[in-house]
Amino acid sequence: MIYQAIGIGIVVSFAFYEIVGLSPGGIVVPGYIALFLDQPIRILVTFLVALLTYFIVSKLSNYIILYGRRRFLAMILIGFLLKWLIEEIIITIPISGIELRSIGYIIPGLIANEMRRQGIFPTLYSLAIVAIIVRLILLLFLKS
Repeated sequence: MIYQAIGIGIVVSFAFYEIVGLSPGGIVVPGYIALFLDQPIRILVTFLVALLTYFIVSKLSNYIILYGRRRFLAMILIGFLLKWLIEEIIITIPISGIELRSIGYIIPGLIANEMRRQGIFPTLYSLAIVAIIVRLILLLFLKS
């Protein structure tokens, strides 16, 4: 189901971008988010990690020259590190019944990069729309 979700996500993301002009957080992100729509806390944590990544890189760019590929790499690395730190905290401080994990190591950085490029809310709205469309397609055609 992962391959199908990512493949459908790529096609729907591309179509959405061509029609609306907004990127839904990167080309593979909606497929991953669609797989976790039944875990809203995990999606929320992913968005929070992406927002924190966005703000950290924005502040870093005041002191370091970050543009183009450097900025993209900074987004990916900061998102990766934040995800890793959250995983370490979860292991050492268990929270009763709530799993505070984000989706993937690269996904928050990809979302943060699109937030910087086109804005926070347009990215989140377009990502939500495309992820729901992908999930509906998966449910309708794959009966999963």
